[in-house]
Amino acid sequence: MPKSQTEPTICFYRLIPAAADPRRADRSAGGLIPTRALRFCDPVTSATAYGWWVFPPMGFSLMWDGGTGMFWAPEGADSWFPLRSAQFPDFAAHFASIAPKDVGPFAPPFLSTLIEPGTIQIMTGWIASTRMGWSSLIRQPPNFPRFQGMDFYEGLVETDTWFGPLFINARVTKTDVPILVRADQPLLLLTPIFRAHYEETLLNDVQIVASTTEWTDADWDAFRRTLVAPHKMEHRPAGLYATAARRRRKRQE
Repeated sequence: MPKSQTEPTICFYRLIPAAADPRRADRSAGGLIPTRALRFCDPVTSATAYGWWVFPPMGFSLMWDGGTGMFWAPEGADSWFPLRSAQFPDFAAHFASIAPKDVGPFAPPFLSTLIEPGTIQIMTGWIASTRMGWSSLIRQPPNFPRFQGMDFYEGLVETDTWFGPLFINARVTKTDVPILVRADQPLLLLTPIFRAHYEETLLNDVQIVASTTEWTDADWDAFRRTLVAPHKMEHRPAGLYATAARRRRKRQE
């Protein structure tokens, strides 16, 4: 069914009953942003809040032997289990009991190893669907402490037509040590992106000014306002950019 432009920009559909609700990302990264950056660095706080946090449906640990062996352990477990494809506990039976008969056998796995050594796919327990013409940028939450021993791939998914489980791919970078993924730490940040904003015609519409000798008077005036004028203030307040950005946002509200 064609989507209407009056629909929400993004809609989250729960798959795993235990999955925590997505949360709108906040400018403080859940209190982890340094106070000085929170007060004065609008670029950092704006990037931190640019989307929705989605959490793993449970805490777990991973361990990779550097070859073909990947192992996982649910939080609190006393033993490790070989990982190729693992369902969230009791989810397959739950999904089969509520899904249409032809769909029931196809419960998406919680964890899966990929062809590339040391790479896995982590499912969040949610589906994300966007308004027509919008996609979902999926990446590790910016300005959070990095997961130790694991890097994440970013992806752009056309979620206005692709209605499947929301996941992120990761590459394990340490061997023979447990890597903890906490249930209370965002696994990914999902940002709705208007598809026209990453089309080739827009991204290739670029001009490169190779030398300052080519700057116009307007360019020098902009540089003067940004860098020179604040230095000439007798009492220069901190966070001039952040203050101006906040004022612009308030005028737009």
